[in-house]
Order: sequence, then structure tokens, then C-alpha cells
Amino acid sequence: MDIGFLAQHLFNGLMLGVIYAMIALGFSLFFGVLDVIKFSHGDVVTLGAFAALGAIAFVGSVVPLPGLALVLGLLAAIAASMAAGMVIGGTLVLPLRNAPPVNVLLITLMAGTILREAIRLGVPNGGNPKPFPALLPDRRIEIGSFSVGIDSVTILLAGLAVVVATHHLVTRTRLGLAIRAVAQDPEVACLSGIDFRRTVLGTFALGSALAAVAGCMLGLYYREINFSMGLVLGVIGFAAAVVGGLGSLLGPILGGFLFAGVQTLVTITVPSASAYKDVAAFAVVIALIGLFPTGLISERASERV
Repeated sequence: MDIGFLAQHLFNGLMLGVIYAMIALGFSLFFGVLDVIKFSHGDVVTLGAFAALGAIAFVGSVVPLPGLALVLGLLAAIAASMAAGMVIGGTLVLPLRNAPPVNVLLITLMAGTILREAIRLGVPNGGNPKPFPALLPDRRIEIGSFSVGIDSVTILLAGLAVVVATHHLVTRTRLGLAIRAVAQDPEVACLSGIDFRRTVLGTFALGSALAAVAGCMLGLYYREINFSMGLVLGVIGFAAAVVGGLGSLLGPILGGFLFAGVQTLVTITVPSASAYKDVAAFAVVIALIGLFPTGLISERASERV
């Protein structure tokens, strides 16, 4: 097999793995602090991508500077997604934290549908895919038959940096300490002086910011976004979090790379079946959940976030 071909697909797998890991981390953070599944998370990814696209278009029409447009687009995406996550968390999830879990699942699923349809109806011609501008250098690195763009390498390194920074934030900062304390025992955390509501909203903001970055990465990498992309991404992110270990910190990262790895393996070994890579990945997830019901990194073996 051509080494360049193999390296190209491995790089693509790493790229997808980082994106899936960021989305899965959000699911794990939400579950960690409130034991809830927030099924609107995939649509928050979409919101971030469209917020970035709108900001980039506005900046481009005023001051055509790609670097400035990229920075402001990313900030707009993070701000919009964090606001949406905190509103959903504060007005829909927190009031139902003592209700049956299915109530939270249903209400966040409906909130995601409303958000998705609002994007479709609110964006001009929002039902069609939107081109995402190329704002990074388009030069390429070529080593034999392996060829990759500088922009793709930049996106991958930025994504890895975000994942590492999130791990550091949760394990080494006061906010992270508060999140872990609330996850372990909310009552004791409150007695220790931790503001429960502020910590929960901060967790929802953090998870939603990760979703925004993932949405921007998808737009920059594929050069296209659409209003329904959060549907599949939400399911993939949730599956990655569950198979890795829902409620842990490293588990969702492992699950994200595992899911992307299976997709890449199918594409490499059976190119004619690449259209079924998602089917194969979900089949592997089903098998692993049967073998490891609590995830590859179970909550008992790792510190819950």
C-alpha cells in the first residue's frame, strides 16, 4: 500500500478525532455536573459555525483582513455558543435537575430542534449548504506522495491545543476544582462555599465553547457548513463519550479518536465501502458498549469531571 496514501488518511483520522473529542468532552462535562444528557449539543456546534460565518462575512465587507476575520469569527462563535449553552442550561436543564432524566433528554432534544430550525429559517437560503471562506494559508507540505495543506496542519494543532488546555483547565484551575467538586458531591460542594448554579453554568459555557471551536474547525477544514450537520455530529459525539466513559475526562477524548479511527480504517481497507464508514463505526461502538458497559475508562477508574 502507498505510504503517502496511508499517511493522508491517518492525518484525516486525527483531524476528525480531535473534532469528535471536543464534542464528546461537552457531553461528558454536562453529565459530570448534573447527570444529564444535553441532546441540543450538536446543534450548538452548528450555531457556532454559522455565527463564525456571519462575523467573517461582516468583517470581510468592512476590512478585508483574513487574520482579523478569523479571530473575530472564532470569538463570535464562542460567544454565541456559550450564550446558547448557558441559556439552555439555566432555563431548561437546571430547573429539571430533580425530574426524571427522560424529561431533560426530551426538552434538550426539542431545544436543539428549535435552534436548528431557527438557523434554517433565519439565515438567508439557510436550507442549503453554505461555503466557508478559506482564511488560512493554502500552501502545501509534500513528502513523496503525501500532501497536506498548511491550513489543515494549523487546524489540527489548534484542536489538539484546545483539548490539552481543556484538560488543564479542569484539572489545574479553581473552576476545574469547583466542577470536579460538584460532580463528586453537590451538597458537600455547596457546604464548602462553591456556588452550585454558577459552577453548572460555567460548565455549560465551557462545553459549548468547545462545540463552537469544533464547528469552526469543521468549516475551515471542509470549506462548507449546513444547518443540519449538528444532527450527526451530536450522535457521534454522544457515542464517543459513552464508549470512552461518560462522566470521565480522558474517556471522551479516547472515544473520539476511536470513532474516527474506525472510520479511517474502513476507508483505507475497503475503499469501495467508505460510504458505510459511519455504520461500521457505530457497529464497533455497540460491540464495545456490550463489552464495557461503563466505558473504556470507567468512572470508578478515573476522576469524574
